[in-house]
Amino acid sequence: MPQFTAVSRERHARKAWRHHTSYAFAAGDAVLPLVASELGQAVMGMPVAFVRQDGRYVLMAVLSLTPERNLFVAPDGRWLGEYVPMVLRGYPFRLLRPEGGDERILCVDENSGLVVDAGHHEAFFTAEGVLADTLRQVLDFLGHLEHNRALTDRAVAALVGAGVIEPWSLTLKNNGAAVPVAGLHRIAEDRFNALDDDALLTLRRTGALPIAYMQMLSMQQTRVLKRLTEIHEQHARAEAARAEVARTATFTTGCGVLSDDSRLVF
Repeated sequence: MPQFTAVSRERHARKAWRHHTSYAFAAGDAVLPLVASELGQAVMGMPVAFVRQDGRYVLMAVLSLTPERNLFVAPDGRWLGEYVPMVLRGYPFRLLRPEGGDERILCVDENSGLVVDAGHHEAFFTAEGVLADTLRQVLDFLGHLEHNRALTDRAVAALVGAGVIEPWSLTLKNNGAAVPVAGLHRIAEDRFNALDDDALLTLRRTGALPIAYMQMLSMQQTRVLKRLTEIHEQHARAEAARAEVARTATFTTGCGVLSDDSRLVF
């Protein structure tokens, strides 16, 4: 489980951090938040939807139709898609708002395995006690992300206000049966096309129009999830075959073989 802790001189002055080389930390994320500025790239490789969280709709990358499974993460931790959502790129750092606080602060996941003793990796702080340059760059990136998230949330709220978000009916095959997927929402194209000029102007002013168009465009990318499912199934079959070969080899080695003179040879 992630354990995000506020970055401080008192706690991290003698600590360093490593850049992540695996996306295993995201293997259980079936959806991840997106911001409008990255949609142009994201929709070319993954479906995008709206998900209701804490009483509001959030723009999300759909990474699987199965809860707590991310098809874009390979068993060895590699990312299988062409685009990596911005929210993953700053890991193990995030800007989080403490309970009861108004300002977001820089936090690090101390359960990530990427926080180490100072030495050959990226220092948290300089000898003078200020944020090191590399971590300052991460902080600037996360600040840019949060600024864009606020603009995106405003645009999505405008789409909700225009009444053009509806449930997205998708099904998942499970043992030959079609299982409904709940929780995903999309742009209701018929209602969107019926909006009057004033409503469209409001959406344009809030930056909501590009989000609406790109969400509708992205829906064809559900085929990517099907292809990734097939890749994972092929890997599982190959692993099962290797395990069977290993089991058979162990059985033969452990039990011996019958020689011509009917004695067990080990």
